[in-house]
Amino acid sequence: MREGSLDAPIRHPVDWQNEAFYDADALDAEMRRIFDICHGCRRCFNLCDSFPRLFDLIDESESGELDTVDSADFKPVVDACTLCDMCFLTKCPYVPPHEFNLDFPHLMLRYRAIEARAGETGFATKQLTETDRNGRLGSMMAPVANWASSCDNHVTRPLMEKTLGVDRNAALPKFAGETLVQKAMASVPEVNVNAPAHGRKAVIYATCFGNFNNPEIGIAARQVLARNGVETEVVYPSCCGMPQLEQGEIGRVAENAATVAAEMAPWIEKGYAILALVPSCALMLKFEWPLIVPDNAAVKALAEATFDIDEYIIDIAKKEGIAEGVETVEGGATLHLACHARAQNFGQKSAEMLRLIPEFDLHVIERCAGHGGSWGIMKDNFETALKVGKPVARQAAKEAKAYVVSGCPLARDHILQGMERIDGKAPEVDSSAHPIQILARAYGY
Repeated sequence: MREGSLDAPIRHPVDWQNEAFYDADALDAEMRRIFDICHGCRRCFNLCDSFPRLFDLIDESESGELDTVDSADFKPVVDACTLCDMCFLTKCPYVPPHEFNLDFPHLMLRYRAIEARAGETGFATKQLTETDRNGRLGSMMAPVANWASSCDNHVTRPLMEKTLGVDRNAALPKFAGETLVQKAMASVPEVNVNAPAHGRKAVIYATCFGNFNNPEIGIAARQVLARNGVETEVVYPSCCGMPQLEQGEIGRVAENAATVAAEMAPWIEKGYAILALVPSCALMLKFEWPLIVPDNAAVKALAEATFDIDEYIIDIAKKEGIAEGVETVEGGATLHLACHARAQNFGQKSAEMLRLIPEFDLHVIERCAGHGGSWGIMKDNFETALKVGKPVARQAAKEAKAYVVSGCPLARDHILQGMERIDGKAPEVDSSAHPIQILARAYGY
């Protein structure tokens, strides 16, 4: 037996269709096996709040060991996991192929899947995960929806906190009155036939956030790609299912995977790359879906054809070279590297992309912002989320750049809230949320 492993981590398929997966006693035994390994290692103490909760639970028990911890007390540990995968990819020395076979995030997923099957997921929580329905409704009545969701609304936000459990002080994404798909149909950018990468073709997978909340990210991506000779289409069959994955509804995720993969298959056959606008969705398409439906050939083909948008720009830069016309952007930027971008294990592609801009003042932060998807907006978690992200907010406030951006725009908004807590006032930054928007600005868009 080796202490730790230097081998590249691998992940096993999620065995969610096997009835044994939902055996509560078997789950408890596996949790105790893994928690005992974590207790003896503790390298992950400074990641999410799951590990401090686990270690405090053990340290404060009668024996100071796991044997005197009640299994009912495991739930707060599970609830604190945001499924960011950072423990699996950056900290844990015991992940497969090590014989300890430790996959903490997927253990938390199994616990939640059992909860979901038992009907223990709250009604309000389920409604928050319906991003496609909520997005369609929110876009249809964007002015009213944005008024109601504003932190300045002291009538609706306390009501949301009481009924949905969403903290009244947590910034929520705004809805766009016109979706990315609608904008894309109305205007197609002219492709630069003189660009070195001319001939490439790509489908932009709009994602629920890009489609319903911030279409400007997708518009910027199309402009940059067209300038670089890439023909693009914008497609949005459905959400990637990350909100459902967070709640253990694995069957729903499998359905979404099959739907999206089937619609993308003809594009892939015609030679189109698939580009996700936010890293959480790219991670789902590339890594989570093939582990959930490993026998679906269309899902496998989609995983192999998928790029994060920043990753794809760097692929162009390295293989053909980017198109001329990039000018410096004044004011500089603080770039947060999102956890789900890091979990794709492709390096600092967002930073590499922004370094294509000449003489650009760039500060990179590679640390968790604390948001954790829907986790960080909930009343039970919001203050903890700000605490986890405080080192990031402190760095961003100190740098005081004109731009604060992240591959995950939700994390970016959370960072801005942390900066406001530090300085006592809202930071004066450009509205651009994603690094691709800065590159579009450098091209003059």
